Amino acid sequence: MKIFSKLMLGLALVAQTAAAQTKQEVLGQIEKVNDYWQSHNSAKCRGFWDNAAYFTGNQEVYNLTGKQQYLDYAITWAEYNHWKGATQKDKSQWQYKTYGEGMNHVLFADWQICFQVYIDLYKQEHRAERIERALEVMCYQASTPDKDYWWWADALYMGMPIFSKLYTVTHDQKLLDKQYECFKWTDDLLFDKEEQLYYRDGKYIYPKVKTACNNGKSFWARGAGWVLAGLAKVLQDLPKDSKYYAFYLDRFKQLSAGVARSQQPEGYWTRSILCPDDAPGYETSGTAFFTYGILWGVNNGILPAKQYQPTIDKAWKYLSETALQPDGSIGYVQPIGEKPDPTKTVNAQSQAPFGTGAWLLAACEYYKYLKN
Repeated sequence: MKIFSKLMLGLALVAQTAAAQTKQEVLGQIEKVNDYWQSHNSAKCRGFWDNAAYFTGNQEVYNLTGKQQYLDYAITWAEYNHWKGATQKDKSQWQYKTYGEGMNHVLFADWQICFQVYIDLYKQEHRAERIERALEVMCYQASTPDKDYWWWADALYMGMPIFSKLYTVTHDQKLLDKQYECFKWTDDLLFDKEEQLYYRDGKYIYPKVKTACNNGKSFWARGAGWVLAGLAKVLQDLPKDSKYYAFYLDRFKQLSAGVARSQQPEGYWTRSILCPDDAPGYETSGTAFFTYGILWGVNNGILPAKQYQPTIDKAWKYLSETALQPDGSIGYVQPIGEKPDPTKTVNAQSQAPFGTGAWLLAACEYYKYLKN
């Protein structure tokens, strides 16, 4: 009985803390985090996924604040990369079936996420060079018979939203057809209907990998976080009368439910979603992507606000009080990887562009969530 009373008191305090913040205070935190990142990191960096994921968050901050410095920072980055991802010109050399950071991995989604930002910048100013490469690459991909482009969960954030985002510019139905065809292939492979979670890739599908918790299923928080955030981005741009909308919506709701069930009492999600013992302790990137997705769902009337309020309150308490450091940096971000890896140090000094980008996405949605 004592334990139950303590838990209920803790939950009440979480709710009170979350409710105490005003929109203006949250906006101040958002700007502090983005200003910190931009003052400590050059915009002249490669257009690969790790940096590009930050810029998807920066874009939301610009949309919210209208601050020219945030837009200028993104344009500097895009121009530095010549509005391209991987630069190989010869289509016969384009690859995607294995991990690769070389310039021939044009069809590899980690080199395509930059197109999301370029398309957003094109909408700010309709200059053809901003989406020329995106059109070339994604329309070519849409013309191929292959379905297995997104063989790892991360790709559902990196590559999948580009098709529906580009559709808002071209209105080419082939882009949506290919998007669904490829997502269905990945969904059939990686979605676990029982747990309502996504495996990171085929190597981790149960029983290939088992957790320390009763030899259970292993789901990686950032991997599933990429998927929830990616589905939110697709639903933002996909016409509601699209024949594919219902399928994406159903998966978004199921994944949100699976995620909410597995949240830790302190508000974060452990690296191994269902087994904290595999990699214990705080982790921000997966937590932030989950928070962003759930908040977006609530803000857009897709997820019931009353049901998800406790999840949101606890998650924001973690993101604003533990992940956010006094200097404006975002800590407790698991380094680059593909699994819940307990050998990787995760502490208050663990920073990464994708972790900051995820935090900014969640914070912008939390700002919209607040009523005052």
